[in-house]
Amino acid sequence: MAQAFSKRRAFVSQRVVTPEGTRRAALLVEGGVIHAICAPEELPADVPVTDFGSCAILPGLVDTHVHINEPGRTEWEGFATATRAAAAGGYTLLVDMPLNCLPETTTVAALEAKRAAASSGGPNGANQCLIDWAAWGGAVADNQEHILPLARAGVRGFKCFLIYPGCDGFTMIDREQLERALPAIAESRLPLLVHAELAAPIEAATAALNARNADWRSYATYLASRPDEAEVEAIRMMIALCRQHRFKLHIVHLSTARALPDIRAARADGLPITVETCPHYLHFAAEDIPDGATLLKCAPPIRTRENGEQLWEALREGVIDLVVTDHSPCPPEMKRLEEGRFDQAWGGIASLSVALSAVWAGASMRGFTLDDISRWMAAAPAALAGFSHRAGALAPGHDASFVVFDPDASFKPAVNDLHTRHAISPYIGESLKGRVEATYLRGAPVYRREAENISAKFASRPAGEEMRSEVS
Repeated sequence: MAQAFSKRRAFVSQRVVTPEGTRRAALLVEGGVIHAICAPEELPADVPVTDFGSCAILPGLVDTHVHINEPGRTEWEGFATATRAAAAGGYTLLVDMPLNCLPETTTVAALEAKRAAASSGGPNGANQCLIDWAAWGGAVADNQEHILPLARAGVRGFKCFLIYPGCDGFTMIDREQLERALPAIAESRLPLLVHAELAAPIEAATAALNARNADWRSYATYLASRPDEAEVEAIRMMIALCRQHRFKLHIVHLSTARALPDIRAARADGLPITVETCPHYLHFAAEDIPDGATLLKCAPPIRTRENGEQLWEALREGVIDLVVTDHSPCPPEMKRLEEGRFDQAWGGIASLSVALSAVWAGASMRGFTLDDISRWMAAAPAALAGFSHRAGALAPGHDASFVVFDPDASFKPAVNDLHTRHAISPYIGESLKGRVEATYLRGAPVYRREAENISAKFASRPAGEEMRSEVS
């Protein structure tokens, strides 16, 4: 259950989600690639058919914001567990963030160490990856000379932080340092992904809270410590730099709706800006987060219910382009669940296995369709990473990587549904909609939900590969 099928076969559903819309159709697959999409009755008589009935077939999801953490912090997550959890969530391609691993992906040597871990870090030097992956490079305070070599070596773009990222080895970058890196980033023609929060508003808010002995077990305290202004001011700065240097700017994990007017105006001016948000900003609301619930700590923070509704409307309008997880797992003790102090807990939410269901739960009740899901969670992330020619859509010539999804099912995730290294997540027990029934990579199943036990659910021989396009 791992290698792509070389012979022709077909996959049929009443709901196949294509770039032209959702319809009853058959995917004709040969050599791991979609050969044609046609009506089921038009299939050649000798082609074996798998019929998924009313379950939808969507393109394999693409997550361009994942912290795999390997090499160096594999006890947090790793290629084996991250790609397993992703397969269970309908993902067929992950793009790994350049921090949290050791060494951080800020040089070509570090990139090669990551590649070695992925391709030969399993038992007996085996490939670890159940699905495909790619890498972002890092833009940090002092690696400007490494930007173009990283681009030529195959990273899909660059990530930077305008604030301390929580890992000492991946340094934040100030405006002066960023301006030194931007000519090379613009020359690479690759996107710059920005954690858009500025330190000054956060430091001022935190100092004011500490001065009045605020309760750090209260989510309201944590929310007040990461004000909207930190994001808004950072995004305004990046828009100004984008206007000056004309590089591809991507804002990661937008949490505040207050930045939307600036983003709308910049895009109306033709600036090359894309924006993502995350399932947790759409599913959870600050008003509902109990004291001490540090599983829900992330940065930027989950804001109010009204703010979340405005993010949904920005998705409808197209101001927000994509939805990705920011899957940032850690060992349970780092969440400080016993103390419940938001200032001391690691900020990150694990969601790879349940993100599709979490997003569909909110999207379906607001009148969105599976076509929207496909655009937000497959096509747009694939375009950001430069893989629209292979991934993100069900189309002839693309990899036959897809997810079989029952959009009508409802369930509450349990520990056994996560498949991550550490089975902790705020989504456990949440009411979600839609279930991933199977995930296929290049025509071969890598996950089947209804298999009789955990080991049988997943392909026994990982067939994922690194996807990269060399930059000359």
